[in-house]
Amino acid sequence: MKSVAEHRLPPSSDSDALLNALPNPVLQIAPDGKIMDANIAAESFFEISVQLLRRQSLKELIPFGSPLLSLIEQVRSSGSPVNEYKVDLGTPRIGGDRQVDIHVAPLNERPGCIVVMLQERTIADKMDRQLTHRSAARSVTALAAMLAHEIKNPLSGIRGAAQLLEQAASAEDRTLTRLICDEADRIVTLVDRMEVFGDERPVPRDAVNIHSVFDHVKRLAQSGFARNIKFVEEYDPSLPPVLANQDQLIQVFLNLVKNAAEALTDLGSDGEIQLTTAFRPGVRLSIPGNKSRVSLPLEFCVKDNGPGVPDDLLPNLFDPFVTTKPTGSGLGLALVAKIVGDHGGIIECESQPRRTVFRVLLPMYSSGKKPTASNSGEMPGSPLHTSHGER
Repeated sequence: MKSVAEHRLPPSSDSDALLNALPNPVLQIAPDGKIMDANIAAESFFEISVQLLRRQSLKELIPFGSPLLSLIEQVRSSGSPVNEYKVDLGTPRIGGDRQVDIHVAPLNERPGCIVVMLQERTIADKMDRQLTHRSAARSVTALAAMLAHEIKNPLSGIRGAAQLLEQAASAEDRTLTRLICDEADRIVTLVDRMEVFGDERPVPRDAVNIHSVFDHVKRLAQSGFARNIKFVEEYDPSLPPVLANQDQLIQVFLNLVKNAAEALTDLGSDGEIQLTTAFRPGVRLSIPGNKSRVSLPLEFCVKDNGPGVPDDLLPNLFDPFVTTKPTGSGLGLALVAKIVGDHGGIIECESQPRRTVFRVLLPMYSSGKKPTASNSGEMPGSPLHTSHGER
């Protein structure tokens, strides 16, 4: 059997550029199972450089007994390409749930060599779930407008009547009138939060340095609710600015970090929150009613090593009023989702014990025309939502 080096294709800058332009991970596998070559997308998928990939065998990177290995052997024996759909290649290092479609084909110019292309289902599934949430988001908007108009006015009357009764009440009865006032105030606060969902005004956006946002959020967290938690930062220093509203981004990531910190309560000094930024080319979305495609190359993640989101909650994690907190309202997740949706972005959650990731994809800033809320690629009905705080 020839060595990997003997099987390697002659270097070609044109072919390398072509492979690296593809958004899907592509691997070239030698007859002995070693990885001969890989494109940039494969580096991102396996979270390892191409130099290290070339030193490993494919079976060292994928789960034990993965059907990908049998597909490769099938292609070698038949000489015909095969496809397999919804295969999980997740590992503890790259994440526990990495659903992909697999395309395997022989490299006829190099007998025994195989080309493997992976197509992550994450983006497609995000879009499917996003459309599923459209009606729910619109219902929340209508409910917010109704609550503001129909509830706050009578509550004001109830509170005023309780205050009048309090003036002539005994000490024991004043406790009850005070309770009425406090509960009325609490309901008004809840309605005020709901009103945010009915705000359809365009979001003013400009160039924002995401690392400044993360630094600000980290300082706030470490001075308060996360003072005993370790923070790890993995930033891409060359990342371009994001097209966003800085105050709203702070609100989004402060919410995510706060909820991550609450998930780490039982871990004590072992709790860790990781903030990461990266450039992920190739994520482009088609928007209904718009011929243009929106690019979301900026990826911002908040990760923690907490117990994870319960499996029964994860599918509906971003619906309003979904919460496992005894005192939670379940609106934090939906509010974060609305903000990200107003920015034309996507937010997604991947969770397993000791590794929960909330991933935000947003468009980058361009010095040309800045899109408004109507042409920014905003997803109809708000995209996927998150925030681990409502576990």
